[in-house]
Amino acid sequence: MEKEQTRYLRLANITKIINTNLELREVLQHVTTAISEEIVQCDAVGIYLPQDDGTYRGFVGKPEVISGQTLDMQVIDPAEDMLVKEVIETGKTIYIHDTSRDDRPDERPVEDFKMKSILALPISFEQELFGLVFLFNYGSPMNLTELEIQSVEAYVNMAAVAIQNANIVKQQEWLIDEKQLLLDITRDLSMCSSMQEGLDKCFYYLGKLLNNDNLVAYLLEPVNRKIVRSGKLNKESDWTEINWADTNEDIDQNFRPLLQEVIETKSRIFIEDVFADERLNHEVCRSVQMNSLLIMPFVSLGKVLGIIVVVNWAGKGPKHMESKLKLAQSLVDTTASSIANLLQLDKLENVVRERTGELATANEKLTSVIESITDGFIALDKEWRYTIVNKHHHLPKNKTVQEVLGHNMWEIYPEAAETAIYQKLYKAMEERAPVNFEAQSVYEGYWYEIAAYPYEDGICCIFKNITEKKKYERELKRLSGLELIAQMAAGISHEIRNPMTTVRGFLQLLQEKENFGAYDGYFDLMIEEIDRANSIITEFLSMGRTRTTDLQMMDLNSVVQDIVPLIMIDAFNQDKNVQVDTTDTLPLFLNPGEIRQLVVNLSRNGLEAMDKGEVLSIKTFREGDDAVVLSIHNEGKAISPEVLEKMGTPFFTTKDNGTGLGLGVCYGIAARHGATIEVDTGTDGTTFLVKFFTRNEKGRL
Repeated sequence: MEKEQTRYLRLANITKIINTNLELREVLQHVTTAISEEIVQCDAVGIYLPQDDGTYRGFVGKPEVISGQTLDMQVIDPAEDMLVKEVIETGKTIYIHDTSRDDRPDERPVEDFKMKSILALPISFEQELFGLVFLFNYGSPMNLTELEIQSVEAYVNMAAVAIQNANIVKQQEWLIDEKQLLLDITRDLSMCSSMQEGLDKCFYYLGKLLNNDNLVAYLLEPVNRKIVRSGKLNKESDWTEINWADTNEDIDQNFRPLLQEVIETKSRIFIEDVFADERLNHEVCRSVQMNSLLIMPFVSLGKVLGIIVVVNWAGKGPKHMESKLKLAQSLVDTTASSIANLLQLDKLENVVRERTGELATANEKLTSVIESITDGFIALDKEWRYTIVNKHHHLPKNKTVQEVLGHNMWEIYPEAAETAIYQKLYKAMEERAPVNFEAQSVYEGYWYEIAAYPYEDGICCIFKNITEKKKYERELKRLSGLELIAQMAAGISHEIRNPMTTVRGFLQLLQEKENFGAYDGYFDLMIEEIDRANSIITEFLSMGRTRTTDLQMMDLNSVVQDIVPLIMIDAFNQDKNVQVDTTDTLPLFLNPGEIRQLVVNLSRNGLEAMDKGEVLSIKTFREGDDAVVLSIHNEGKAISPEVLEKMGTPFFTTKDNGTGLGLGVCYGIAARHGATIEVDTGTDGTTFLVKFFTRNEKGRL
């Protein structure tokens, strides 16, 4: 009775221990202690748990060292021990009273440990085997009674409960780890930007789960779904292009049917022992030391993208539980979804890259066309911001293209907003109608012919610089006036001069009469006016003359030096100054009389434009190898654009008593000498530049 109470107390204590959070090893140690205390005649108690390779290894027991061997060194193989095999197959307790009369136990441990009797029990719960328990003695048999065996079975059942609970906890932990693993790979895959990165992540997590880095990935060709093309030996190796035609023929023939089966069935294949599977060539497997094989498909939206192969090349590999295989396939499926997205992203990137390339090419062509336009070209958006400016468009104020792009035109050039240019461009922008007009820039005095055309985002404008054209038009107009005057002078000079000479003569005769003495003042005035009219006719004839037969080779400086004293006298009388600066020049074909008249006319105009104390500068210098320049600068006020445009036109003058023929005569003289006259006016005064060009003996260019 007392023994039964003690047994109940032990069982209650073990039950309490099982319900605590102690580790499995500590719980099973309590079980072995209880068994050893219950069966005092046994010398050793050991609990053995299964391994992945099908054997059972010592886990806990008493004593911990037997014949110099620790318990964890003891391995039991059901393939070699018939007693163990029978216990596993029957699931029942076996008691061998005398080992010498029973051949089921393995002879080696019986002899090594001198076992006399053995009690072998399965640790099972609901038909599931968790391990084995062995009791034996060294000297005399244990002589166990049926009641003692039942007591041991009760303790072993407690061990089964403890292992079952540990397995449940382990399963819960496994589920948590599985979810965490899927969360981790999903997070890492979301940060991958390429297919290779995605497969690298898959390899990492599969290797971590299966404890195996011998992996190969194959991706299918997008067109021919049966050709495998890309591969990677393991997570440490570089990506390489693999074609089945380039691989070892034996390996190709060995694997290809299985890979094709996985592609067609979209299901994984796990071969735990390749030598037990008739689908594989065992000689090839042996030559590469392969033992197990796991093939999993990449499946996304029902489409196989590729295959992952996990190979154990040497030794017995770990036994993969079904839960691990399912989790491995889940990792592969998660990767497949990511790879499918990355492949689609690659396609979209390729399309974008192609379209971008096409747009870049089209933009280059458009830019080339715009830049090839020799006139200025700009485009303005509806906010008047510059969007395009070609290299031929002149930007005033020394602005650059980079400084104006994206900025409002009228904010950069506010003065232009008050001109006709603004009005015309505003019409094109608001009324969406093309306009074509001519306008002068408020900056630098350029003339432009402007064509503006509306488009969807604003207007585009072409600026054609017609400054030279305007100069030619003015010159043509002036020359036309000179030609008209020449015709008038040739036609009426004699008809006017003859009667004027007669009138002048009779006035002089009348002036000598005594009875007309009171009218001498009138006669002098009339004779003076007739002389003035005669001088005008002389100027007419000078402007209209086009002969160049009286030109002779000479130095321009000599002509200037001859006339300078006369100019200085005029300046002195007006309390003004004259500076002369002549340099060595080229010899020119000149009419000295006309050149003196040219210098006098321009100098007197300059003196009349200045105030007292100001300086008139006369210079000569060479320009290049074929031109000589006569420069006459006055410090007077700037000439307005309106006056500048009409200057040289016959009869146009700003003087109260002027005839408007002086500058016309100068332009005529310049034309007869093949020279040009340019005017530069500003706040510091006005400069007339007469450019003479070297001539041949006939005086022609």
